[in-house]
Amino acid sequence: MADQPVSLSRSATSLQEQTLRRLQRRSFGYFVNEVNRANGLVLDKTAPDWPASIAAIGMALTAYPVGAERNFISRNEAAERTLTTLRFFAASEQSEAPDATGYKGFFYHFLHMQTGKREWKSELSSIDTALLIAGALAAAQYFDAASQDEAEIRAVAKLLYERVDWAWMLAGANTICHGWNPEHGFLPYRWEGYDEALILYLLALGSPTHPIGRECYDEWCRSYEWKQIYGFEFLYAGPLFIHQMSHIWCDFRGIRDRFMREHDSDYFENSRRATFIQQQYAIRNPLGFKHVNEVCWGITASDGPGNQTKKVGGVERVFFDYVARGAPYGPDDGTVAPWAVAASLPFAPEIVAPTIANLSALHVHAPNPYGFKASFNPVFRDDVHDGVGWISPYHFGINEGPTVLMIENKRSAMVWSLMRKCSYLKAGLEAAGFEGGWLDSHP
Repeated sequence: MADQPVSLSRSATSLQEQTLRRLQRRSFGYFVNEVNRANGLVLDKTAPDWPASIAAIGMALTAYPVGAERNFISRNEAAERTLTTLRFFAASEQSEAPDATGYKGFFYHFLHMQTGKREWKSELSSIDTALLIAGALAAAQYFDAASQDEAEIRAVAKLLYERVDWAWMLAGANTICHGWNPEHGFLPYRWEGYDEALILYLLALGSPTHPIGRECYDEWCRSYEWKQIYGFEFLYAGPLFIHQMSHIWCDFRGIRDRFMREHDSDYFENSRRATFIQQQYAIRNPLGFKHVNEVCWGITASDGPGNQTKKVGGVERVFFDYVARGAPYGPDDGTVAPWAVAASLPFAPEIVAPTIANLSALHVHAPNPYGFKASFNPVFRDDVHDGVGWISPYHFGINEGPTVLMIENKRSAMVWSLMRKCSYLKAGLEAAGFEGGWLDSHP
């Protein structure tokens, strides 16, 4: 494919680096401030009386080491925050009780910020538990000192991972169930089709205590869709976050499972192509949005202006609330998620960095103590004099986390380097049939 890097002057490159450093540090601030320091729980989003999200906590556990390396916080503070969080989960109630924190090693999607008990009758979430565990394992790799606290971090992370009964979540089939609740049992949905569950399957395969079998991974891969869009052949998924989430922890450069060997690609290259497809969709702009162009794009699961229909510029537009927006097949109501662009930085920096610079200039991050606001939509306006349009009033932990971590993977490959040393992840990759690259050379 045509992917010649854009030639940039030294001053332009320096400005982009300053923008990225500032964005990373501000996004990291979410995990400093939106946390209950007594138990380590992290707010799902910045709304009144909102619960914690275990996925956001997994992001925080991965981000604290990055913060320590970048001198956003000290190593001692990073270790203290990490240990507080891990101790809470290790000691929390694991039972079938409707207000427990978890069961069978899994944890409920949403937890009360103060008590840590289940909120909103949410489900034991297989994918969000996997993200939490991935964060714990990343922390265990980073905190490698002989001190009592860092040794405890490693021990508790190991305990939490080995306690998860991944095989139980198969619920009698070969694909992993989305979740379980005490009221109705297993949910009717399963992880099928290419999605964010790649890290879930890898951790489940690598478990030394409750592993799933290779046939489960093969069954998941059988539901993949290989497509050609705008001249790019790739493993299809519409929302951009799907092409990023598992890559936060796993370096897929040059390693291939059977599916990718058959298509002469790898998951990193696949995400690169998905990023270019997003930009090409914006350039083509089939729905005619005035703000969408080669440096204003990024369609993913995101907050939105609300479920309603409005006539804008003589065109009847349908708008959505939180929904899994995707390109090129939609849904698409003109909502752009800047964080999803930032999280694609390692894959295609030559188109992502200029887009981040443009989005920064649009001031969709201000007034704002953190990184970008979750999403914005210039088409949706309350009146004709509104020049900005709709901007999400909230920040989300699962948006700020990928921003911090994927910027770092581009800058230093730090998280990837840590997780290449994780024996559990390596075992999961090998059980899934991955070969080549760093897997063949890493001890």
